[in-house]
Amino acid sequence: MKIFLDTADTQEIIRAQILGLIDGVTTNPTLIRKSGNDPLHVYSAIADLGIQDISMEVFGGLDEMHTEALKLSERFGDVATIKLPMTKEGLIVCQDLSKRKIRTNITLIFSIPQAILAAKSGATYVSPFVGRLDDQQVAGLEVVRGISSLYQIKGVETQVLAASIRSVQRAVRSFYNGADIVTMPFSVFNQMFDHILTDKGLEIFDKDIAALNKEN
Repeated sequence: MKIFLDTADTQEIIRAQILGLIDGVTTNPTLIRKSGNDPLHVYSAIADLGIQDISMEVFGGLDEMHTEALKLSERFGDVATIKLPMTKEGLIVCQDLSKRKIRTNITLIFSIPQAILAAKSGATYVSPFVGRLDDQQVAGLEVVRGISSLYQIKGVETQVLAASIRSVQRAVRSFYNGADIVTMPFSVFNQMFDHILTDKGLEIFDKDIAALNKEN
C-alpha cells in the first residue's frame, strides 16, 4: 500500500517527505506548467530531494516518445518511471521499455479493456482516473476494483495506481477497492491526518496536563 504525491511543487514534496510517508511522485503537463519551470528542471529538483520513483510523461508520435523515454531513463536512471498515454503508440513504446527493464506508467486509463492491453504490454503501473470517470457518471472506483480483481485472478504483476483523486474518501476507497498505489494532491494527503475527534481529544488532554502541572 503506497502513497504517491501528485505534484510538481517541491515545497509540497518537502513538507510531505519529512513525514516519511511518501513513496513516489507523479507529475503531468498541467502541474509542471503551474510550477513555472520546464519538465527537466522539475524532474531534477524532485530527484534531488531523494524521491526514488518519479513519473515523467512523454509526448508526440511513436519515435518521439521512444527517444524521449530513453533520454529520461539514461539521465535519471532507476528514479525514472516513464509515463505513456493509453494509445497504440504508447503501448508499443511500453513494450520496448519493459524489455529494457525500465519502469512504465500507462496513464489515461478509463476502462478494464485498456488495462488489459497495458498489462499485456508489460506496464509497471496503470493509472485509472477515478475523478474524471466520476465526472462522466461512471463509477471510477468500480473500474479500479475491476482492474485490480482481474489482475489478481490472472496473476498479473502490473500494479494499479489510482489517479485523479480529489478527496480523502476517494483515496481510502481506492485502496479498499484494490489499488496498490494512490497518487493524490498534497491537499488531500494533508487532510488524511485530520479528524474532529482527534482534535477534541488533544484539547482535553492538553487541559488535563495543564491541570496536573498546576496541582504538582
